[in-house]
Amino acid sequence: MQRKTARDERGRGTDAGVAWLCEHAGGVAVTVRVTPRAARSAIAGERDDCLLIRLQAPPVDGKANKALLAFLAESLGVPKSAVQLMAGAKSRVKRVLISRQSTDAVRRALSPPGVGPE
Repeated sequence: MQRKTARDERGRGTDAGVAWLCEHAGGVAVTVRVTPRAARSAIAGERDDCLLIRLQAPPVDGKANKALLAFLAESLGVPKSAVQLMAGAKSRVKRVLISRQSTDAVRRALSPPGVGPE
């Protein structure tokens, strides 16, 4: 019997069992939905097959994008150069590529509070 996997927004299966995370040729791709101008930067859960992240930074002059990349790098314990914005520079929904990390390591580090690994 084949193991069922979650699906990302394009219908591709993900290995980690969460829809917002999938392997990519350059590392691991994460789909996030950003809420700017929050009281504090934090992972806030999951919504519409995206990881919901609240950021203090305003969505002006790329400040929220820079804050997102810095927040993810710090959360994962990787250099900022290992985190790149793939798509969604002017959208709330973004695709971020994380190099030098396994899918399982990213899932463990970024899983929302209350959502433990299976």
